[in-house]
Amino acid sequence: MSQSLKDVVIAALEEVKAQNIIALDVRDLTGVMDHMIVASGNSNRQVKSLASNVAVEGKKAGYSIIGVEGDDTSEWILVDFGDVIVHVMLPATRAFYDLERLWSMRPGDAQEDQEDERHLLGDID
Repeated sequence: MSQSLKDVVIAALEEVKAQNIIALDVRDLTGVMDHMIVASGNSNRQVKSLASNVAVEGKKAGYSIIGVEGDDTSEWILVDFGDVIVHVMLPATRAFYDLERLWSMRPGDAQEDQEDERHLLGDID
């Protein structure tokens, strides 16, 4: 396995023309995975093709897949390699769940957001 799994996944997504590929290093946030990769496809068909290509190329590179979820509707497909989790979504689904923001938050960010929101609403000075 000369190429890192993260690089294999990104190359597989680029090959099928994924949009807005984001790789997050989440090692400091969880012990479950090292990287989360999020990408968009323009249609259910492309989302399914992207996830399929990720799975095929990952296996070719010698990596094992733990599971694939969501390929029945293809609005959001998760490909789980263990250390790398791949989320391929339609743009509207991606915007709604906003995983990049959620997984980029640090302790205290949520409280600061709440205080900023309350300040804008005039609840606090």
